[in-house]
Amino acid sequence: MSGSESRLRAIAAVNESKAVAEPFNFADDPTAELFGTNVFSKTVMQERLPKAVFKSLMKTIQEGQPLDATIADVVASAMKDWAIDKGATHYAHVFYPLTGSTAEKHDSLLSFTGEGKAVAEFTGKQLIQGEPDASSFPNGGLRQTFEARGYTAWDVTSSAYILENPNGTTLCIPTAFISWTGEALDKKTPVLRSMRAVNEQAHRILALFGNDVPGFISAECGAEQEYFLIDRNFYYSRPDILTANRTLFGAKPPKGQEFDDHYFGAIPQRVLAYMLDVERELIKLGIPVQTRHNEVAPGQFEIAPLFETANIATDHQQITMTVLSSMAKKYGMKCIMHEKPFAGINGSGKHVNWSIGAPGLGSLLKPGDTPHKNVQFLVFCAAIIRGVDKFAPLLRAVVASASNDHRLGANEAPPAIISMFLGDQLTDVFKQIKAEGTASSSLEKSTLTLGVDSLPPLPKDAGDRNRTSPFAFTGNRFEFRAVGSKQSVAGPLTALNTIAADSLDYVATKLEKAVAEGTNLTDAVATVLQEILEKHGRVIFNGDGYSDEWHAEAEKRGLPNLKTTVDALPALISPEVIEAFEKFNVLSERELHSRYEVYTEQYILALRVEANLVSKLGRTMIFPAAIRYQNELATTCANLKAVGYEFDTNTLDRVTALIKDLQDALDTLEIENEKEVEGEAMDHAKHYLNVIVPLMNAVREASDALENMVADDTWPLPTYQEMLFIK
Repeated sequence: MSGSESRLRAIAAVNESKAVAEPFNFADDPTAELFGTNVFSKTVMQERLPKAVFKSLMKTIQEGQPLDATIADVVASAMKDWAIDKGATHYAHVFYPLTGSTAEKHDSLLSFTGEGKAVAEFTGKQLIQGEPDASSFPNGGLRQTFEARGYTAWDVTSSAYILENPNGTTLCIPTAFISWTGEALDKKTPVLRSMRAVNEQAHRILALFGNDVPGFISAECGAEQEYFLIDRNFYYSRPDILTANRTLFGAKPPKGQEFDDHYFGAIPQRVLAYMLDVERELIKLGIPVQTRHNEVAPGQFEIAPLFETANIATDHQQITMTVLSSMAKKYGMKCIMHEKPFAGINGSGKHVNWSIGAPGLGSLLKPGDTPHKNVQFLVFCAAIIRGVDKFAPLLRAVVASASNDHRLGANEAPPAIISMFLGDQLTDVFKQIKAEGTASSSLEKSTLTLGVDSLPPLPKDAGDRNRTSPFAFTGNRFEFRAVGSKQSVAGPLTALNTIAADSLDYVATKLEKAVAEGTNLTDAVATVLQEILEKHGRVIFNGDGYSDEWHAEAEKRGLPNLKTTVDALPALISPEVIEAFEKFNVLSERELHSRYEVYTEQYILALRVEANLVSKLGRTMIFPAAIRYQNELATTCANLKAVGYEFDTNTLDRVTALIKDLQDALDTLEIENEKEVEGEAMDHAKHYLNVIVPLMNAVREASDALENMVADDTWPLPTYQEMLFIK
């Protein structure tokens, strides 16, 4: 390809790119010794805090006991000394507003005296509470613009950490963010509240089985993060990616992902260097990253950590996204976490692996080798079945966004229909229970013999896995696969925890009442399980979620199919969701309405930005390039005709027709985008979905067709082929 001058410069810069910093000598700093070195961890606290203070903190962190505010000054002083030893000059209360991004307010650790001196000072009051302006963050009507006061509150359960910069370090303190009226303005507070609800209800179930263990029973999470990498030169040459994080134009490349040769392939050297650097920083921050690999689409990759408690996993996931983005610049690349940055190839998800764990018992969703005998597990699993079926619209709503709409339902991601995959073994057990009230057997694991003496026999699981299921059981946890790659995991975790608490409460209440009335626990369990499976077993589906047959079957079963964000978001303020969230003090009706308003507005804003970009780029880049090529063709035709040659004008005719299509689509888009839509925010959202999105697609269709015809040295934008394959 010849390419336009700007594209040639970008390609040359890619070929000549070098990392900003010199490579590390990893042999001098073994990874195991680096783990958690920048974290004010349990080990650090034990070393630096008085024994009584340390014990008090551990009761809060490990057992969920109320925080003793009287120890704050001691903790703050120790934290300050540790941070200064690490080179810190400032501290920051880090919080997660409803934007879904990370926010932080930095303050100096120095206090300035009247004698012209500065001393390092950090008090318990400064540790416990901060006061950022709350009026400039989305709040969905919880606060008026003139009501600016908001508070950040120290989350003792999530460790403080040091964030490094070439010119210094900052002490970062994870916090909750609430309004002056005490309402949650953030993502963290609902997660913490929902974890408390799971703890309380899970204890009730365990007590029935004689396993009333001490300590906090925690929801747990391990979030797999998918992302794309492109060279920054291409990024800055694509105004659509720069502003909207996705390509609004781009023809399908001659080669995409059809060969499946990128998946788990050898990682490009430049990308691997970047991954190693990312992992080094995450390891220092105590984030247990374990897996890295090429994903299915060209230019797509994945990083995955081990399980942690839901709150810490949420914080660590936000840090991971921040480090992935910031580190890419060091290697001359851009990390893109949009769910569908490139049309026609796979988008990116964030598979949220979720479980419930008890001290000394491990995962409460571990079936063991004979799940038909593991009645406690069956109760927990049945409760999740009930919760997923009853609150399926909520689960769809918490993964809804303008960007995730491009991904959900395509043959690359789970459908918008929420269903559960249990696998052959558990499905068989629950079928027996539904029919007989009890199960007498479980499908056994077997062994795979590979037919080669030098290869060992492999243990074969009792059931396969299903990548088309939105909510799949994977051995000792459920994998919520519908979450978008750039989303915070806080919303999905809050929903999962709350529906689990609701169903565990339902089951515990039934069993406690039956036992109190003299029913044998085994018989009571059988009755409850049969009732749940009869009413909610419709949500279990082990087949191909991508198939048309499943869509038809799901409709017969009465399962909701909420295809778009506009369809899904109203579930946030449905009566059953409000009732459950208020019952367990996770979110009030006002707080739920605020999120409905915020997410609806974010949907509108995202599409408004994209529509404006389509119009601007279509007018100022695509149209001029097409006109120049049209002029070349017309000039050639005229010149040949002047010297007596008949020239076939088919190409000129097609280009001219496509230019007319482009102009007409742009004209209509701009008219509709300027229209004043009456009604509520959801009416505006529907206008964007039903009118603006199809018009943007029409502009793109004409543009992409022109890209395949216009001379390459005239086309202004880096192509898919260049961005995805030049590393």
